[in-house]
Amino acid sequence: MLEKAVGEFAKLPGIGRKTAMRLVLHLLRQDNATVEAFSNAISTLKKEVKYCKVCHNISDTDVCRICSNPSRDATTVCVVENIRDVMAVENTQQYHGLYHVLGGVISPMDGIGPSDLEIESLVNRVKEGTVKEVILALSSTMEGDTTNFYIFRKLAGCEVKITMIARGISIGDELQYTDEVTLGRSIVNRVAFTGTI
Repeated sequence: MLEKAVGEFAKLPGIGRKTAMRLVLHLLRQDNATVEAFSNAISTLKKEVKYCKVCHNISDTDVCRICSNPSRDATTVCVVENIRDVMAVENTQQYHGLYHVLGGVISPMDGIGPSDLEIESLVNRVKEGTVKEVILALSSTMEGDTTNFYIFRKLAGCEVKITMIARGISIGDELQYTDEVTLGRSIVNRVAFTGTI
């Protein structure tokens, strides 16, 4: 039974068997109410949290709080890899537009192609005509750059300004690990995307 619990915790990203064992042993030392509250929180999370129908951010409603906020700039959409990147950009308090979460980046080595991501829904959003600027805010990796270029090509026929965040972020760094000041400056000082990096 202990090994099964350790095995389940070890499936979480960044959790090895030693850390999983520590977590399981910690839970065993807790009272039943604490363990049950932990279990219920995970169960409720999976049942009640869904993805926004507009931007694919997490939400407890069909449309997330950012997309449904009338004070946000609906003409600007910041394209990010994942939900952690939305949180990272929001923490800068420099961006007031909407988001589009791709769910990853194009990575042939990992078997991830454009159809595995939310790129087509981004193109459809832009074609609706409300969006005037798309900010490409993907990680400065080969996969991020490949995805930037693919999106640039897909949006080429649309009447939309395509920009990318300034390269204050080191090449090879993931957006979620960038400090808030650097990320904030990158958002404010974004540049036009020309198809070359």
